[in-house]
Amino acid sequence: MAEEETIFSSNIKYGGIFPFSDFYNFCYSWLTEETGLDISEDKYEEKLSGDSKNIEIKWTGEKKVTDYFKFEFKITFKIGALKKVEINKEGKKIETNKGSIKISVKGNLIRDYEGKFKTTAFKEFLRSIYEKWVISSRIEQFQEKISEEGNEFVSQAKAYLDLEGKR
Repeated sequence: MAEEETIFSSNIKYGGIFPFSDFYNFCYSWLTEETGLDISEDKYEEKLSGDSKNIEIKWTGEKKVTDYFKFEFKITFKIGALKKVEINKEGKKIETNKGSIKISVKGNLIRDYEGKFKTTAFKEFLRSIYEKWVISSRIEQFQEKISEEGNEFVSQAKAYLDLEGKR
């Protein structure tokens, strides 16, 4: 079994006006194009309550970095009281959404994702020596990369929401 270590964890909260479908597409595109992650949607659940809806979305993004290391991001979107609203933008009526959104991002470094070192106790021992003495600097580089990519995604998502909410 692979060994998973959480390197990055962050949350975003926003309430106001934002185009939900555009934001969803922005997040998906940014993660796949800028970080090279393969995104799978593990959950998409909508609950209607009157004229608003609550949505929960869970994504898992993975990227194999080497034969031994893999990056994994788990992203959860919780959208509450999402409603369609009309706003005036430069004299034109535009249909958009209003609601609250919470995004949780978790970045993991997965080691030995194919389980090659888990077959015997001796291989486990060799793996610990390999990680501690041979590739410790590489592990640190990958940890930094996960933190950078996680922070950049959070910053991009915040900037998008701030920008779209002020239009």
